[in-house]
Amino acid sequence: MAFRDFDQNDVSRRSLFRGGGYLAAGAALSTLPFRHALLAHDVSESWPSVASLAERYLAEGKVANLFLTFGWGQEDHAHTVGGGKLGFNRPGAVDENSLYRIYSMTKPVTGMATMMLIDQGDLGLDQPLHEVLPAFRDMQVLVDPEGPLDNTVPAETPITIRHLLTHTSGLGYNIVSKGPLRDAYNANGLVGGRVSRIPIPGFPDVTPAPGLEVWADRLAELPLMYQPATRWSYSASIDLLGRVIEVASGMDFESFLQTRIFEPCGMNSTWMTVPESETARMTDNYGILGGFPLPLDLAAATIYTDEPKVPSGGGGLVSTPKDYDRFLRMLLGYGTLDGVEVIGENAVRVGTSNLLPDTVDTSTSWIAGQGHGAGGRVLDGTFGWGGAAGTIAAVDYNLGLRSALWTQYMPTEAYPMRDEFLKALEADLTAMRAAKAA
Repeated sequence: MAFRDFDQNDVSRRSLFRGGGYLAAGAALSTLPFRHALLAHDVSESWPSVASLAERYLAEGKVANLFLTFGWGQEDHAHTVGGGKLGFNRPGAVDENSLYRIYSMTKPVTGMATMMLIDQGDLGLDQPLHEVLPAFRDMQVLVDPEGPLDNTVPAETPITIRHLLTHTSGLGYNIVSKGPLRDAYNANGLVGGRVSRIPIPGFPDVTPAPGLEVWADRLAELPLMYQPATRWSYSASIDLLGRVIEVASGMDFESFLQTRIFEPCGMNSTWMTVPESETARMTDNYGILGGFPLPLDLAAATIYTDEPKVPSGGGGLVSTPKDYDRFLRMLLGYGTLDGVEVIGENAVRVGTSNLLPDTVDTSTSWIAGQGHGAGGRVLDGTFGWGGAAGTIAAVDYNLGLRSALWTQYMPTEAYPMRDEFLKALEADLTAMRAAKAA
């Protein structure tokens, strides 16, 4: 299935950010003083509430860094707010070239890689998964998602590529599933992104499956949590797309990302394995325990210098604010960056639209009242996703804006940073509107 004849007027998109403040101020945003600046620079004066938020988190010692980027249209550089250090006990300051573990911000990258293959006819959006990976032909579904693995019924419909892109396949996830299914995921090494070399209290010591092909085969042997196309449930489906991409393209997953996305986008510092020579610019990651940050993965001994046994399309990448902004800029250009078509225009339009099947219930999910595209949440003209260590990024097609928040702590719910960011952003936009009206 290709998208050359896709009707652009049929596209509906939704947002990574809850609420309307971020989305309601296109006129005010167009007056920002850095709109036509040629080089990246700090624009804290234009965003006093956002800057104050960053300053507060840094001054209180809650995070080592809080760095935000804002870019317009196809401007070469995003502009910055905030800052901080690479780590609490390190002297170097973060900048657009600092390396961050982006975890699930990998998902939109994998989603767009999948859309490339759909656009060129190597996959179909509604193609059954078993046509690519035959082991997924006759799936069983748990009667109780937390119940015994032998209490199942046959899947009523096959998993499709659309289901994988939108977390509606019914697959589980070792960070979401409970009971016997979670135990089976761990026992079979069905893990996604990595965290630390240090044993983490409360987390099982899991040995990853020996490669993506084995990982996928083991996943096919386990039952689904839900019937496909009935519920939105965060899952291992984007990781599985890594194996789908390998089979459909004839290339290993990491090589596909490198040659088809990273190189044409000029993303020269995005990897699943960080070269030892680059660790000096890598941030430290911290676990928040009782409100205090404790070392979780320090750059000097990071697990990300080891080649992963299973390259995770759902959470395996390390990147920089500069690199990821180039990915966002490519999306904002509907697949074209610096005059080079990286992804077909309609593939991006479809991938950033609401792809949820009509039969899916989202009422009790994280995205209730919203939509989901190719690996990212969508709402009112924006597309994006966040990462487990606090990062978040989105493109807004209505405003021609790309934005991202960069920090490193886990779990994300330890601080209300994202909600506070939204409020601060709305306050600054309100002030801009008032100044323009005066």
